[in-house]
Order: sequence, then C-alpha cells, then structure tokens
Amino acid sequence: MTSEPSASRNRLVLVVYTAAIFVSALLLFSVQPLFTKMVLPRLGGSPAVWSVAMVFFQSLLLGGYAYAHFLMQARNRTIPVAVHLVLLAAAMLTLPLSIASGWGDPPTSGYALWLLGLFAVSIGLPFFALAANNPLLQAWFVRTGHPNGPDPYFLYASSNVGSFLALLSYPVLLEPMFTLRMQNLIWTGVYGLLVVLIATCGVLLLRSPAKAAQLNMSAADSDAPAPSWLLRARWIFLAAVPSGLLIAVTAHISTDVAAAPLLWVLPLSLYLLTWVLVFQSRPLLPHKWMLLVQPLAIAGVVVLLAVGGEQNLLLTLGGHQLCFFVIAMACHGELARTRPAAKYLTGFYVALSFGGMVGGLFAGLIAPFTFSWVAEYPILLALAALCRPAGGERLPRWSQWYWPFLAALALALIAPAWSTGKTFNWLDTNRVWVIGGVGGLSALLALALNASRWKIFATVVVALVLLRAYPSDDGRVETVRSFFGVHKILVTSNGQYHVLMHGTTIHGAEKFKNDDGTPVTGQPEPITYYHKDGGIGQAITAIRERKGAPLRVAVIGLGSGTLACAAEPGEEWKFFEIDQTMVDTARDPKYFTYIQVCEPNLEPVIGDARLTFAREPDGVYDLIIVDAYSSDAIPIHLATEEAMEIYKSKLAPQGAVVMHVSNRHLELSSVVVGIADANDLKSWVYSEDSGRDNEYIFSTSVVVSAREETDVGKLASSDQWALTEAADNQRVWTDDYSNVLGAVWRRLRKGEE
Repeated sequence: MTSEPSASRNRLVLVVYTAAIFVSALLLFSVQPLFTKMVLPRLGGSPAVWSVAMVFFQSLLLGGYAYAHFLMQARNRTIPVAVHLVLLAAAMLTLPLSIASGWGDPPTSGYALWLLGLFAVSIGLPFFALAANNPLLQAWFVRTGHPNGPDPYFLYASSNVGSFLALLSYPVLLEPMFTLRMQNLIWTGVYGLLVVLIATCGVLLLRSPAKAAQLNMSAADSDAPAPSWLLRARWIFLAAVPSGLLIAVTAHISTDVAAAPLLWVLPLSLYLLTWVLVFQSRPLLPHKWMLLVQPLAIAGVVVLLAVGGEQNLLLTLGGHQLCFFVIAMACHGELARTRPAAKYLTGFYVALSFGGMVGGLFAGLIAPFTFSWVAEYPILLALAALCRPAGGERLPRWSQWYWPFLAALALALIAPAWSTGKTFNWLDTNRVWVIGGVGGLSALLALALNASRWKIFATVVVALVLLRAYPSDDGRVETVRSFFGVHKILVTSNGQYHVLMHGTTIHGAEKFKNDDGTPVTGQPEPITYYHKDGGIGQAITAIRERKGAPLRVAVIGLGSGTLACAAEPGEEWKFFEIDQTMVDTARDPKYFTYIQVCEPNLEPVIGDARLTFAREPDGVYDLIIVDAYSSDAIPIHLATEEAMEIYKSKLAPQGAVVMHVSNRHLELSSVVVGIADANDLKSWVYSEDSGRDNEYIFSTSVVVSAREETDVGKLASSDQWALTEAADNQRVWTDDYSNVLGAVWRRLRKGEE
C-alpha cells in the first residue's frame, strides 16, 4: 500500500463521505416534522408540541455528538467503525417509525415530560444514531489522509445543505404529495441506503494508511493548543442564543397561523441555512456584513413587536424570520470564525450541541413554566446583542457619558407607565415611535460608534421594557399561560368589555357595562362569533326549531364559556376542552360570568377531543359544535376525514355538525366540505360580515354538515347559507394527509378577489 492515497481514491473518499453526511442530515431533519406530525393529534395540535420536540431533538443531538467524541478517543480505528455500524443496525430494527405502544393517551398534566418520554421510546435509538453521524464521519474523514482533511468543516456545510433541503421539501413536496405512511416507508428505505454508505465510509477509513491523518496535517494544526474553557463557554453561549430564538420565533409565528410543519420548518430551514453559509471557505455573505446588519435586525424585531402585524401574514412571517436569519448568521459566523483546529473538531461540536440544548431548554421548557407571557423572545433578542465580538469604541471620550444618558432616558420613559395621571398620554399614543426610536438608537450605537456590546444590550433592554410598559392593547391586560399557549384577558379602557385573546385572536368577550356606564344585569348575551344572528347562532336556532324539543349538544372547545348561555332550559350541553387553565379562566367571575350565570354546574371533559369525544356513546347528539381552534392556529386532526367520521357516528338520526372555520390566514371551508363529503354528508357554508365589530359582534365563517337537507331545517332554504359541493381538484384531508400550504394559498387568492 502506498504512503499517499491516489487521486482517484481521494475522489472516491470525498464523494462517499459527502453523500453519507448529506443523506444522514436529510434523514435527521426530515424525521422531525414527520414524527412530530404523527404525535400532534395526541395533544390538540398545540404549537408547544413542536417546542418540546425541538428540546428532545437538541438534547439527543448533544448525546450523539458526545458519543462520537468519546468513540473517537479509541486508538484502534476498527472500534469506532464496528461500534457505530452495530448501533445503526440495531436502530434499523426499530423501523418503520411508530408511536410506541402504551403511549396512546396523554396524562391530564405534565404534558412536556410525557412528550419527551414518548419521543425517547419511539424514535430515540434511530435519531441518536443519526445524530452521531456528522461529527463521527468528519473525524473519520480527517483520518483517511484526504488532502482536505486538515479543514473538514466544509462537510458540516454539506450536512446542513441536506438538513435545509429536507426541511424545505417537507411542506412543499412531501406533505402535499404523500401520506404519512408513505413518507414513513420512504424514510425507512433511505435509512437502509445510509447504512450502506456509512459502511463504505468505514471500509475506506480502515483501508487508509495508518498514519494517513498526519500526512498533510500542517504543523500549526498538529501543534495547536486546546481551546480554553472561556472560549468553550463562548461557543456554548453563541450556539444557545440562536437555538432559543429559533423556538421563540417559531412559537410566535405559528400561534396565529397553524400548528403545522409548514410553519415550523421555515425558521428551522433558515437556521440551518446559516450553518451552511458561515462554514463555506468563501462565505456568500461575509461575516463582517452580518455583524454590521445584526443591530438593525434586533431593532427591526423591536419595531415588529411594537407594531404587531397580526393583520399582515407577510409581515408576521417574513419580517420576524428575516431578522432572525441575520441574528443567527452573526452568532454562527462568530462560531465559524473561532473554530478550532481539526484535531479538536468533535469537542467543538459537543460545545455547539450543548449550547443548542441549553437554548432549547430555556425557550421550550423553562420559559413557558416561568413566565405568564412570552418573555423568552425579547430576553433572547437582548442577549443576541452580547453575541457581538469585543471591539474598540469610536469617540471613547464621549461614549463614557452614554451610561448616565441611558439611565436618564429610561427613567423618563418608563416612570410614566406607573403614573395614573394623564400628563404622559402622548407616550401611549406614540408608543411605536418611542419604542422604535430606542430600538433604533441601539443600532446607531453599533454602526456609528462601534459601541460595546453591553451598551447595545442595555439599550435593547430599555426598548423591550417599554414594550411591556406600554402594551398595544387599549385597556388592562392579564395573562394566563399553559402548555397550550398564552391567554390574555383584556378589560377595555372604559371597563365595558372583558375580552379573551389567544395570540392576537379574540376567542370570546362579555359585555359588563352598558353604553351609559351602568352595569349589565341578567343573563349575559352571547357576542363575538356566537351572537344569535351569526352563523353559529343561526345554526343552533334552526336545529332547535327543526327538532321542536330540547337539544342534546356537544361543544368541542370552551373559550370564555359563551355558548353556555346559548342553551335553553331542559337542554343537555356537554363541553370538551383540552386546557384546564381555559376552564379556570372561564369559571372565574372576575373575568367572565357566562358559566357562573348560565351553567354553574358545568364540568367540561378535559383532554384532546379526538380521544375524549370518541368515547361518547354513538347516535345521541342533535348538534355537535367544533370550535376548538387556538388563536388562528388550527388543530389539523380535528378537521380530517377520520375526525368527521367520529362526529357523524355520535350524531342522532337527524343531527348536524357545525364547524367554526373563521381564519385570517387559511381557507378552511372547502376543507370541511371535503371531509364531510367523504363521509356522505351534505354541507352548507355561511360567511357573512356582521358590520358590528365595534360591538364585539364579528363576521364568521361556519360550515354545517348533515345527512339530509331536512336535518338543517330553515338553513337549507336561507340565502345566507350556500349548499356547497366538494371541489374535485382538492384532495381530502385525512390523518395521513393535509396541505396547509394549499389552504394559505386559497386564502390569499380569495383576499385578492
């Protein structure tokens, strides 16, 4: 055997190793949306499922990197190859992917720990094996004697290209084209191909000269000192901030659209793209450019949070993600700039994955249980300023006066928030300009004065405190947070209305004072989407008149408890709700009185409705109302052919299903018509503008489905209700298939008409 590998063998080594790392990353990151979508129906489609899933994936990634690090300490090259191939083969025996037996129903509390356990026993072994591949194969590549061995970080870029393509292709190609079962089978087949590729990598390593790794190792690399613990801590911090921001941004945007892989993979794809770009030998976006733009991105998020943007899907999705991309590029660029010599490669990756896990734990598990509002996003945004490198300030003589200036500015702007007088009303009316101005000041500091990162950090903190001190809501706000999201209870400035909000969407309201300021007495009137003249109110009245006797009704989703006051004496109404904090809020008379006045003995069934409602007796309900959407996010598993099959089985002989599908970002009426048609049900669509939004009486989109026209009474002949056929060119949503991207596209097209 020659001392130096031939050119043809070098090409073979490069192709096989690049292909193995690429395919491994493809599998590693396609399994995340694939398996999380399988789990979603167990917990109501909550966006928090994705956050906990990310914590699991990041934790196991750390385990895989640590395993690779310790495995490569072995002096005998055969040991790492043999051990890893055995691990891959053992993981192959657990495929295809499935939810482990005994994990069917979630507990009534401790959802996050239950989810972590479910992920661990269901896909822990194959994911762990995949997680180890990237650092392990790079370490093997160094030891093959390939000319590029001294700097193998370009393979990390190849890995992230695979990850990026996997995530981008999932919502665009895999989700719309294949069922979950077919996706699973494809994934299993590609995993088998990967085992063959890695075995080939092992053979190429073992056939390399024993001293191949040292053949072209530069003296600087071979003699490079070990990274200091301070530098390792810096790596962990630089990895933790964008990792936490990833979860925070994802939660922010998915709360108001849909708990679906489409919106999860967009930020994660950008996150992975940053890794691809920063580890190129000649970065497409130079690091110094990203450091210049990063303060503008931080200020941009401050402005976006101040403005809101909930009415504009492009602003919500595009603005936050663009700023996140720039911030992540700056952080990851610092990691690439300070990366160690190849001999310390696996330790570097352990630090990166540990930082990723820390950021994920904070944003995905710690923050939701610590704060009653989404505090993790602004906290991580401020910490991003500390990711900047240290540098000499311009005009140091003047910059020393910045601290007293900032303290005076903070005092002048924040103190009035605790004042009961009207002297500083201009701060409320000009809050966006004031907050945006302070955020812009942080960017100006960085660009004009090259100010220290601590001054930029402190300025951003002041801007974010102003966001909290001067909320956009006109009135008093209290927040309640659970695994299923953050609920806001807004009391309008004149105390006339109490409003329940999830994200930026109103889920119920109650009128407490009349227009003349006197208290409302008697039974509270259902308003918002549930007014008697709206779609849901009309449907209840029509079914009641058609039956001519007291109704038996099932309601999926409690909200503020408004529909409790839609019941009439003698009727039996049963509510199904997944979130206990929602029940506690609706029961509290300081927030809402619907339940206290109309149904004081109401005991909702707690749990995901797909599981709890399926246990109800068949053929008993005259009316089933599905109103379980959190914010504008939709639990997709409640809008599938199989879900409608459950609803139909629970209907009395002339019963009807009412589905509330009002949504700013997705067109769902045709989805419901399709799943009803697949179950041999006819559907009538109602979509009317009430013109009374100032009275908290909103326009609604509602679909009523029943076996026959006579079952829906006068709705069948109403001009406001359109008998609608299922679209021939639109695939029916099932537990195996959904297409959120198509629903977004139809909504956008409808808005243009």
